[in-house]
Amino acid sequence: MDIKSGSIVLSTAGRDSDRIFAVVGIVDSDYVLISDGRVRRLEAPKKKKLKHLKFISQSEEITQKISDGKLTNNILKKELSVIMY
Repeated sequence: MDIKSGSIVLSTAGRDSDRIFAVVGIVDSDYVLISDGRVRRLEAPKKKKLKHLKFISQSEEITQKISDGKLTNNILKKELSVIMY
């Protein structure tokens, strides 16, 4: 699975299943940090196993903002809302 920071993913397990998130950090080869800017804000991202995520797409906007250190909850919500609807 080629999931990296800025990837848009669908959670397939747990109480957050069937919700869309962005990968905002990599913990190790099995875990990533995910956030949606609403319930799971950037200040407290969820640690999630890769096997419980399904890759949807790669967002260049989110990837760029993460690398610049300028990603905010509002930007994240806006980017994910475009994908969800």
